Amino acid sequence: MSDLQVIKTESLRLMSTDRLREIVSAAEGEYVMICSAAVDIVFGAGALDRFAQVARDSGADMVYADAFGHPLIECQAGALRDDFDFGQAILFRTAALKDAVDRMTAARQWAALYELRLAMGVIVHINEPLYTARELDTRKSGEKQFDYVDPRNRAVQVEMEEVCTEHLKHIGAYLAPEFKEPDFSAAETDFPVTATVVIPVFNRARTVCDAVRSALAQETDFPFNVIVVDNHSTDGTTGLLDAIASEDERLIHVVPQRTDLGIGGCWNEAVNHPSCGLYAVQLDSDDVYSGPDTLSKVVACFREQKCAMVIGSYQMTDVNMQPIPPGVIDHREWTDENGRNNALRVNGLGAPRAFYVPVLRTIGFPNTSYGEDYAVGLRICREYRIGRIWDVLYNCRRWDGNSDAALSIEKVNRNNLYKDRIRTWELQARIAMNR
Repeated sequence: MSDLQVIKTESLRLMSTDRLREIVSAAEGEYVMICSAAVDIVFGAGALDRFAQVARDSGADMVYADAFGHPLIECQAGALRDDFDFGQAILFRTAALKDAVDRMTAARQWAALYELRLAMGVIVHINEPLYTARELDTRKSGEKQFDYVDPRNRAVQVEMEEVCTEHLKHIGAYLAPEFKEPDFSAAETDFPVTATVVIPVFNRARTVCDAVRSALAQETDFPFNVIVVDNHSTDGTTGLLDAIASEDERLIHVVPQRTDLGIGGCWNEAVNHPSCGLYAVQLDSDDVYSGPDTLSKVVACFREQKCAMVIGSYQMTDVNMQPIPPGVIDHREWTDENGRNNALRVNGLGAPRAFYVPVLRTIGFPNTSYGEDYAVGLRICREYRIGRIWDVLYNCRRWDGNSDAALSIEKVNRNNLYKDRIRTWELQARIAMNR
């Protein structure tokens, strides 16, 4: 097609401003399609015509499409993560492309394409498979999800954060580092214990006892308990928990009356339980605290930093608790100055997570089994400070039974679409708050 020019480039995620300007200078037709040179792309019958047709009909500045065997999701306002999957071929209206690049003032080494797509006015997804491309990254979903906190990618992440922050300022969603202090009128004596470890569980007979015992082994100078919300397990988990509870009254074994609860719903059961303490501290049923001082460190952080939520750091291990790559996940990208803004770009906030219960009870978790913690974290940091602990507080054990170990592309898309939707709602709320 004379009005659609195809240009290949090394990467469709990391690109310098200089390379982007080279592409613009070479652009001649009404539309420019940028393709990844790292894969063999075979366009389907009439695919390029279809790209251009949809672009014209919709007035789009940017168009992307599914590949055969690799469906994509809609790009919405909250799709701010820099690893959003646009596929291996992206069409731009040349005039919009040139205008956006002309307005770029900073020289980016990696984030130019990210900055470009944030500047696009109308982005359209063609949910039709228009080409075939060999998959570049064949790792399992559980191996990919921590790439953005890998220390080797730190310089890239810093530049991506700068781009995202400028975008938030441009659209009126940026939040200055000014925080509301939680109402601390609730005294620890108003609660049955100072802290509660919350463990939602479903069918984790292999690991749940390790998790519970690591929680009960905590050494503190304050009273604490453990609430395990057993979501109607069928693999023997229930009996194992009953046995531990019969030996230690600090374990409260809760089996909800409802049968429609996700992880978020189980958290709501625990947080609103009469035995819940002033601080609720997360522990997944797969994992274990790294030492007997985890709970004490978390409560000390609440007391010292006057925050509504605390997030720690963790060590990636195998099921036998031997360290595995990428090692320590500490989310160093979080800062008091910009963490609440950068939280809209990254796909998670870290762990273990802990909450000041009077605030958490007013917000509540969405009743889902994915993204529920991220949704609450975004909502809390909209107003309140989140305290950080950089010490490793627990071991995150990776094994074949992890719920996110090897997800299909359909499940990955569903999860990403939900988190993008959470970000969209949060973006809208922040814009409204700033007004």
